[in-house]
This record gives sequence, structure tokens and C-alpha cells, in this order.
Amino acid sequence: MSLPVFSVERLPAVGPATLDGPEGKHAATVRRLRAGEQLLLADAQGGLARCVVDVAERDSLRLTVSETWREPQPELRVRVAQALVKGDRGELAVELATEAGVDAVVPWRAARCVAKWDDGPRGAKALARWRSTAAAAAKQARRAWTPEVAEPVSTKQLAQLVAEADVALVLHESASGPLTAVDLPISGEVLLVVGPEGGISDDELAALRDAGAQVTRLGHTVLRASTAAAVALGALGAVTTRWS
Repeated sequence: MSLPVFSVERLPAVGPATLDGPEGKHAATVRRLRAGEQLLLADAQGGLARCVVDVAERDSLRLTVSETWREPQPELRVRVAQALVKGDRGELAVELATEAGVDAVVPWRAARCVAKWDDGPRGAKALARWRSTAAAAAKQARRAWTPEVAEPVSTKQLAQLVAEADVALVLHESASGPLTAVDLPISGEVLLVVGPEGGISDDELAALRDAGAQVTRLGHTVLRASTAAAVALGALGAVTTRWS
């Protein structure tokens, strides 16, 4: 059975350590870990520590760290530009993409997005929810790396990211070729663009194509904006070395 994972800002060295704060309280009172049980600490940047519980206190654990190591990022990274989705479906998109292995997420203010993130407190709150969702999903999936959720971008800014990526793919129902037919590199970055529920406008599609993006599809059916990225990440994991 997989060991439970708890987040820390800084990975401890081999030897005695304490897990306190919200994570320590959760481990002691919710997970009810006891002396002799093992767990993992993760710093969200690839660092992991295997630990044994020495003493379970009221809201913390005293541990012995037996080993630490770092997991490298995949040679081929995938960044998802996810159009804003109304309600909790945006958080669902981030959650599923994180569990499927996304390396970074860029919220995209597409023209047909129903959700509108302003530059004030409401937009900041929405962004914070996406980041919190990514952190929780990474822990649930036992990931050593938590994907970065960047500041939201406009279509013009997204086109610049397309130009900088090694490969940029726009998921769109009008594409003639499937994702599995795309020539993908062994290393570098794939930028995967997922449009809003209302679809990517013709002007946006033209701008992304002009910047170098390839338009592709996953199959003959149309997926929702909240699930498309996760399905595409699964396909990319199978046809590249990301899952090997």
C-alpha cells in the first residue's frame, strides 16, 4: 500500500524531525498515525523523505527520517493552458490534470469564457482556489512535484507561450488529425491548449496557428473543457516516455 504523503516547506535531513502545523495535526488526529508507521514528506519541488513515526502527540508527530531523495522532472514536460471554466468545473479541470501528471497550468482568458477573472480580489480568490486544488491533488496522487499554476493570460500572451514551446497543440473538433499522429520530441515542453465550453473562436484559433500551434483532436467525440486536458495527458503519457 502506498505511504501517506504530507507537505512540508523544507525537507528535513536524515535523523529526528517533527511534523507539526496543519499537516502534523491532520496526520495525528485525522489519519491517526501511530508509532512504528511510515509516511512520506514532500516539498512540492521533487524532494521526498521517508519517515517512521516515533511518537504521536496531540497535534504533531515526532519522526525519524530514514532517507531523502529527489525525483527528477520528466524529460518531456507538459504545460496546459486551460481556459477559464465556470464554477467548480475549473477546479475539477486542475484536479484531474494534476492527477494525470501535468507539470504546469496556465489559466487562459479566452473570448468565450463564461467565467471572468478580474484583476481584483475575486480574480485572486479564484486563482488561489486553482493553486490549492493543484496542491491537494498532487498530494492525493503521491506526486513529488506540485504543478505551478501561473497568473492568467490573454490570447496574445498565450500566443507568445505557443511560440516559445517546443510543441504547441490546440485541442479542437475541427482538426483532421488525432493527437497520436503528432510528432512529439523526446524532451522539452509541450504546450496543450484547452478551450472554453463555448469553444475557441476563429480569431483565437488563427492567432495560435500563426504562432506555431498545431490543431489536433483526441477522438471523434467532444469532451468537456474540464476533462479534455486529463484525457490528453493520458494519451501523451502513453505515446511518450512520460509513463515509462
